[in-house]
Amino acid sequence: MNTTGTASKGLRLIPFRGLRYVPERVGSLAAVTSPPYDVVVRPDGLHHLESADPYNIVRLILPQAATAADRHRQAAGTLHRWLTEGVLAPDPEPALYVYEQRRGDLLQRGVIGALALSTPAEGVVLPHEDVMPDIVEDRAALMRATATNLEPLLLTYRSDGTTTGTTAVIERTARRTPLLSTTTEDGFSHRLWSVTDPAELAEIENDLAARQALIADGHHRWATYLRLREEHPPGAAGPWAYGLVLLVDTARHPLQVRAIHRLLHRLPVTDALAALKSVPGSFRVRTVDGTLGQAVEALSEAVTTANGTANAFLLAGDGRFHLIDRPNAELLARTVPAGRPEEWRALDATVLHSTLLDHIWKIPDAPEHISYIHDTEAVVEQAERHGSTAVLLHPVREEVVRELARQSVTMPRKSTSFGPKPATGLVLRHLADG
Repeated sequence: MNTTGTASKGLRLIPFRGLRYVPERVGSLAAVTSPPYDVVVRPDGLHHLESADPYNIVRLILPQAATAADRHRQAAGTLHRWLTEGVLAPDPEPALYVYEQRRGDLLQRGVIGALALSTPAEGVVLPHEDVMPDIVEDRAALMRATATNLEPLLLTYRSDGTTTGTTAVIERTARRTPLLSTTTEDGFSHRLWSVTDPAELAEIENDLAARQALIADGHHRWATYLRLREEHPPGAAGPWAYGLVLLVDTARHPLQVRAIHRLLHRLPVTDALAALKSVPGSFRVRTVDGTLGQAVEALSEAVTTANGTANAFLLAGDGRFHLIDRPNAELLARTVPAGRPEEWRALDATVLHSTLLDHIWKIPDAPEHISYIHDTEAVVEQAERHGSTAVLLHPVREEVVRELARQSVTMPRKSTSFGPKPATGLVLRHLADG
């Protein structure tokens, strides 16, 4: 994305006193971390994390209780107890944090700080996906109760690729001794450094002042930040006028783009296929033999053979894999909303929701009917266990995401998964510290 743009202002990232685990009080830093809240596969992944360590961060980001109000009160009580017991403690002075993730040949570095909030109309931070109001409300209630940014969003910007400004500070800092170093069970090593030198903070500030960012991961949390800022009087929002983010320069560290799959709880595969047959010529339907990996490869081929313009989906849940592709053009014209750019109308997520879910399967986009799961094996396993349907999607090309964001056109929610995502639990931002 062109980060100089025409925005009247750029990114303003300020230091904060990071709230971090005290290593001596926990089994290991790796055991208390978690993926972002919306990546945790429930209930299996949740139970696994809860049993990893009594202080795992999942008890704050996904508290378990009978009602939403009880969950949020429980998270606030847990956080207060951990602070009182010294399990979590604030750093002695405000800082920006350089964060590194590494696995094999993959290296990602960025800077974590409190970012001044802005609306999409201001053109500083651009969303590319719609959000679900119920999730925003739940995250907002949790953040109100805890008065804490529990996990950083992932935002990207694009420099000219030279080792200047923020990049120069990051590269210098990464040669120093880190505040923490750990390796999580997914094989990623994580390192974190603090930046407190006024000259280096100014170097970052001056560099980011002309930048524009794309929300790569965390649309619901960004919408939550904006909602909570609006609840505070203008000029008195204080810490609520900022939100915890990780900024990554994709000119230096390109992100990976993956799909987010759907789990249709109340639709068995047999019913899904029968509904497709009831609309003759709607899609081509084929059974794919072989392993999950081979079926995913067949899905990829169905898209790439048409230069990335064909719609294709993989259904699973009955012990087999069913590839559906080549949708009827007349059907798409009738079911996909008009008045949007062609790139948006051609998205797999658009066709899935407009044509398949709304028109053919008649499934409401509500949590009791649809779950959004990032992991391919997990969504298939859950579909087979519960007799439901997994719908596997192919990733959207990054240039399509950027182009739609430039046009201020949001994609259907949960259309993309950028990564690697920051681990949750390495640094939090307690709003009581300002």
